[in-house]
Amino acid sequence: MMTAPQDGGSTIAIDVRDLTRRFGPQTVLDRVSFACPRGKITTIVGPSGCGKTVLLKHLNFLLRPDSGRIVIDGEDVTDAGWSELNHVRGKFGMLFQAGALFDSITVAENVAFPLVEKTRLSRQEIAQRVAEKLAAVGLEGAGNKFPSQISGGMQKRAALARALIHDPKILLLDEPTTGLDPTRVGAIHHLIRGTQQRLGLSAVLVSHDVPQVFEISDRVAFLHKGRMRLYGTVQEITSSPDHMFRSFLAGEEIDEEEAEARSSALAR
Repeated sequence: MMTAPQDGGSTIAIDVRDLTRRFGPQTVLDRVSFACPRGKITTIVGPSGCGKTVLLKHLNFLLRPDSGRIVIDGEDVTDAGWSELNHVRGKFGMLFQAGALFDSITVAENVAFPLVEKTRLSRQEIAQRVAEKLAAVGLEGAGNKFPSQISGGMQKRAALARALIHDPKILLLDEPTTGLDPTRVGAIHHLIRGTQQRLGLSAVLVSHDVPQVFEISDRVAFLHKGRMRLYGTVQEITSSPDHMFRSFLAGEEIDEEEAEARSSALAR
């Protein structure tokens, strides 16, 4: 099994060390370790229910681990207090699985919402920033529309604009193409990649679009039953002989006993 490098230096944006989380008797994350390089896209994949979204919620502190450490920009924030966490959260932008746009306000008002709630910027300054972010995601002229008046792909773009409105250093994306027509998935992937490269963002992407998402990924983490089974570059992961991963990649039902036996045999 590949393991993530432990590097507290400037090349690592997020360093997760032996992260464990339980809900009652169920261990959802079991000693998970991996590192997200600065200025790169790290993609987390794995079967449904393996703990991907729970892991992402730990990275932006919506959940706290039972044990293990989370290091952001070289700073251990696992036990940080509320005020310190709010400061660290300012480094993050979050794109939720369903977009999470408010239906009762316009696209522009949705994008502006974090600035209205958490800053003292003037209306003019906020309007200018909103216009810039909407243009950056290809939504010029859509600001006055309501979410119900635009397509699913446009809603994803609006949600991305909102995630970027406060110029974060780190972008977290939870299955950003969920519910989209397959023909639109590639467009959203390329938008994410282009935005990430243009702004120099460090991104963590949870995705079920395998293997398409590998085209925009720099690192891939394969989570299985709450454990980090594989981690590495796209080439390392896609060339891995691990039969659990090969079955997942092929969309086949995983026979765990057989997969473990084959992987053990190859490792000898």
